[in-house]
Amino acid sequence: MRTITEINKKIKSGNAVILTAEEMIDLVEKEGVKKAAQKVDVVTTGTFGPMCSSGIYINIGHSKPRIKLGAGGCYLNDVPAYAGYAAVDISLGASAVPDDDPRNKYHPGDFKYGGGHVIEDFVAGKNLKLIAKAYGTDCYPRKKLETYINIKNVNEAVLFNLRNCYQNYNCAVNLSSKTIYTYMGVLKPKLGNATYCSAGQLSPLLKDPHYRTIGIGTKIFLGGGVGFISWQGTQHNPTVKRKKNGTPSAPAGTIAVIGDLKQMKPQWLRGTSMLGYGVTLTVGIGIPIPILDEEMARFTAIKDEEIFTQVIDYGKNYPEVIPGSLGEVNYAQLKSGHIKLSDKEIPTSSLSSYSKALEIANTLKDWIKSKNFLLTEPVEKLPEESSGLTCKLLKEKPLE
Repeated sequence: MRTITEINKKIKSGNAVILTAEEMIDLVEKEGVKKAAQKVDVVTTGTFGPMCSSGIYINIGHSKPRIKLGAGGCYLNDVPAYAGYAAVDISLGASAVPDDDPRNKYHPGDFKYGGGHVIEDFVAGKNLKLIAKAYGTDCYPRKKLETYINIKNVNEAVLFNLRNCYQNYNCAVNLSSKTIYTYMGVLKPKLGNATYCSAGQLSPLLKDPHYRTIGIGTKIFLGGGVGFISWQGTQHNPTVKRKKNGTPSAPAGTIAVIGDLKQMKPQWLRGTSMLGYGVTLTVGIGIPIPILDEEMARFTAIKDEEIFTQVIDYGKNYPEVIPGSLGEVNYAQLKSGHIKLSDKEIPTSSLSSYSKALEIANTLKDWIKSKNFLLTEPVEKLPEESSGLTCKLLKEKPLE
């Protein structure tokens, strides 16, 4: 029916029709897929949840005298950063914790501050304490640096996340007889609760399940600023079993994303402590879906009750890599507050925020309507076939 170029022309002229995924669901229910496809140009999506494989890289600028960071260690607010790139380029992962953090020595550990919190503080404009040591060279003679850096005066600050925005994810439960502490939250024994992490019908990759419009180069809402999809995310696994509507019924596609950290906002990049597990970063992402034809209209109108995921035991099966699902549930059931499994009513809770995801979708809608955000044509689609390496278990080879 239309191309991205044609949609951008309508955006520039102020004539484009933009709806959130929620609004698209309502329109299709009232008027059908065909009329919705004719009316709507763009559907906006959103998700806001913990995404561990996230981080930043920074060029701090040269000190006087110059220093070559890397050999003696580098710390931001006492959290270890990596400085093995070049003289003053450093990176920090969301899950990094200070060397003196007790971690799980006294189980469950609190993990009160780590990489994700440093990123949030940096984006918020707070000074970060930088401590670094070096071995010294003729061109970089300095051996120690102790100073404060601020996002406003570093050369570059970039958010670069290796795996975000999972296309569906597990529902986690615990069959064991003890409480466990996981990246899916605290799980009570003997099916005492269930947790999940997805915006469901608002989640970006569930609204374009075959990646027709989402690919390398797609412009997105990232952390409150503008970002881009830079590659498929690590563990990208598009070949899992899918329903007739195209949605995967287990964890599937992922994206790697990049954007200027200086444009972003702390309310969309939140340091997060996971009791007994560690630290992470809660990230806000929104992706516009161009309605190219009736198929894309149908995809963007998929509802929570039509999106299914697997219930996985995190007490034994997940940590021991034992395959198998305890059952299948949809997101309408999960969002109702309880699911039924083994004749037992199990309370549910979400690690991601649906209200924040909707706020992102509405913000992106406003950006497009105000002509401040145009769509981009992906230079390459996300792979729809696994490379054979991304999802396989490590084949361990004993050291000799």
